[in-house]
Amino acid sequence: MDKLPLTSKDVLAEKIARIREEFPEVFSEGKIDFERLKMAIGEFVDNGRERYGLTWAGKSEAIRNIQTPSVGTLLPVPEESVNFETSENLIIEGDNLEVLKLLQKSYHGQIKMIYIDPPYNTGNEFIYPDNFREGLEDYLRYSGQVDSDGIKLSTNTETDGRFHSKWLNMMYPRLFLARNLLKDDGVIFVSIDDHEVKNLRCLMDEIFGEENFFASFSWQSRQSVQNDTDMSVSHEYIVGYAKRRRHEHRRLKESNQSVWWDIPEFAALPLPLDPERFSNPDNDPRGPWKADPFDAPNVRPNLTYAIKNPNTGEEYWPPAGRCWRTDEESYKKLLSDNRIVFGTTGQSRPQLKVFYHEKKDFGSVATTWLSGDTVGTATHGTRELQGLFDGQSPFDTVKPTALIKFLCQIATRQDDIVLDFFAGSGTTGHAVLAQNLDDGANRKFIMVQLPETTENESFPRISDITTERMRRAIQVLSQSSVRGDAENLELGFRLFRLSSSNFKTWESESTLTPGELAQQLRLFADNLLAGRSQQDILYEIVLKSGLPLTASIAHIQVGEQSVFSISDGALLICLEDIISENTLRNIVGMSPRSVVCLDTAFHGNDNLKTNTKLLMESHDIEFHTV
Repeated sequence: MDKLPLTSKDVLAEKIARIREEFPEVFSEGKIDFERLKMAIGEFVDNGRERYGLTWAGKSEAIRNIQTPSVGTLLPVPEESVNFETSENLIIEGDNLEVLKLLQKSYHGQIKMIYIDPPYNTGNEFIYPDNFREGLEDYLRYSGQVDSDGIKLSTNTETDGRFHSKWLNMMYPRLFLARNLLKDDGVIFVSIDDHEVKNLRCLMDEIFGEENFFASFSWQSRQSVQNDTDMSVSHEYIVGYAKRRRHEHRRLKESNQSVWWDIPEFAALPLPLDPERFSNPDNDPRGPWKADPFDAPNVRPNLTYAIKNPNTGEEYWPPAGRCWRTDEESYKKLLSDNRIVFGTTGQSRPQLKVFYHEKKDFGSVATTWLSGDTVGTATHGTRELQGLFDGQSPFDTVKPTALIKFLCQIATRQDDIVLDFFAGSGTTGHAVLAQNLDDGANRKFIMVQLPETTENESFPRISDITTERMRRAIQVLSQSSVRGDAENLELGFRLFRLSSSNFKTWESESTLTPGELAQQLRLFADNLLAGRSQQDILYEIVLKSGLPLTASIAHIQVGEQSVFSISDGALLICLEDIISENTLRNIVGMSPRSVVCLDTAFHGNDNLKTNTKLLMESHDIEFHTV
């Protein structure tokens, strides 16, 4: 009988499976024979010569962190959510490394944009949660879900120095797992300052590939001058890497618009064209226009000729190393069509009239300089938070929503999903909803935040600030009349909390004495943990079946028993204590793709279980017990 895997996706096993598929000849007794592998890949073998790369103390352990599956789950918290039953937005409270592992099945290749604002490693605020040496078990003690003698998180304090290795060990597995979640045309943006920007670039070159570097934005984080030092730092960085960077057709133009939107590689979306840059001083019936240079790059003989200004008689040739945009015959047609102007006074070089209605679909190109006047500064971010929290700011180092909205504009559209696994005060979720209100799209967000303790009595954990900010932002946005259709905006979120599996974890038999094994067998007669609700169990099965946490769930009757229909019947889940043969046959008749039920529901009737498996297989239905 196939049991439903209760661990997160095994990243290492998946890679080995791909190697087996491509190079079956290199396996011997189930293991990779590296001598055979060397022969199979020939000249690509590194024979030990020194090569450029990034290494640090603890890198091998960081890689092992990736390869260790999570045995946790995400418990729904509908009572603290907003529109839990209908919202497609997620806030997840928990250690983001464990959460990223749990999202691998359901959200692999589904995320369009990731934005994170990780610890900057400045020496006084860097918390290093990977000191949870036992992973989930230690996290549960830290978060108060099990008895604890008090786990103290390691901080990278000034007395330690700014240990780059600790920061790299924390970032490496998270960025690696994050890349798996991106769509082929997805992109990740990481906020950082001068302390770690050089290491971040090297780290992302290794994980994403140098060829997928997109941009390094300079953000004007402050406009005031810091007078208590010898140099006032006014900027931070946002480093962007694509999953697959587009190398052709980057700029949307009339010549490529039929294919541009469908290329499965990342290119920045054009920003809306500013109509203020266009005017109509000659009352042209075609509407507002602006004058662009008529010359173009390169030298081409058929595009090189003299143009006479009809007003002054002066002749103009293309500037050195350039040519005109069109051949002479096409130029004459443009001139007769009133598409050529010679400056505002009529006495200058030729220029081409470009009309707003012709260019608005192609937008404008973003730049890597992010001015505080355009996207806000850290002060603007703090003021936004104060506006939501009655004049107080319960969180430091807040990014302005305008900054994240800009990233959404150049990277996302329509129904794209935006992920932030260092959510902080929740700026990303707020910005996604605000951008949806501006342009009518239906982006969704997923935010992950560690329940790190604060000194704020009203919000004792940072994750409390995240959720409360979103509740207040939703209230403000729902009252907005910017577009007049706020009622059509999807406002809400589903809250989940990282916890241990709803099912008891079987310990390795090799580590148990005969007495302990017998005790474990008695305990596993019923493998459900006490105190967990049917909803808790349901969402764990959904998650570990590889379906999103926002999948539609319908409660239906199959005969006399209760069954949950997930994603319009793609998955059927029966959580009845006893499942009847009639129910199982009726389920088969519904032709789902997969079926899951409790192993204990068969009450030891192995014949029924075996017959059910064979019946399901004969109808191409994947059947699991849990």
